[in-house]
Amino acid sequence: MTTEYSGTGDPVRTLELLWGVQAAPTRGPKPAHTVADVVRAAIEVADAEGLAAMSIRRVADHLGVGAMTLYRYVPGKAELLDLMVDTVSGELTRAEPTGEWRADLEATARDVRALYLRHRWLVQVATSRPPMGPNIMAKYEHELSIVEGIGLSDIDMDAAIALVNEYVHGAVRAAIESDQIQKESGLTHGQWWVQLAPVLAKVPQLENYPLANRVGTAVGVEFNAPYDPDYSFEFGLGRVLDGIAALLATR
Repeated sequence: MTTEYSGTGDPVRTLELLWGVQAAPTRGPKPAHTVADVVRAAIEVADAEGLAAMSIRRVADHLGVGAMTLYRYVPGKAELLDLMVDTVSGELTRAEPTGEWRADLEATARDVRALYLRHRWLVQVATSRPPMGPNIMAKYEHELSIVEGIGLSDIDMDAAIALVNEYVHGAVRAAIESDQIQKESGLTHGQWWVQLAPVLAKVPQLENYPLANRVGTAVGVEFNAPYDPDYSFEFGLGRVLDGIAALLATR
């Protein structure tokens, strides 16, 4: 997967667009579209064709307008990408915290995972400089409200949220890559293994790796694949939350 970076466009114009505070055009014909129309079109292109296909020209084609027309709405692809990330973040549930931090963080992590799986291009966007839009801010506010008052400092609250989000991002990226290799190769993991197994059975050196053989066989029998994304996600999420719980026990 290629990686795109948020926060690489004009920061002033990006914030104006994210918060809707840019000045309305005073001359020329009334725009046929809105910034929101352009962002939705870009998301539709990325969802259907992948992030690499998303360009100003491709989005303009999707809207049925000339590429130069889109520059009336957004300065370029970098700003548009920030708007896309913030917009899809508005799909998150953000349920009222129950006071049970672990259950609430689990629910939030699964919600974010589902968002990534709906918009698979999202895992390709590195957000070290996150779009500071209303939906990203609402997401952060919600996540912090879950861990507020449980015994963490402000710095550790931020770090705990980052830990969960980074885990979800990595787990989903691995799951998407696993799905992609099946599509691109034309083989399911089970079919791939059927081709390998007879050859591996003839390799005597494999006896030198008894643990790898035993555990790998157990996983293959259980999931008919080298690993199961759902099981791995739930197992890893549980261990991440165990770590936070262990830290709280020392406070």
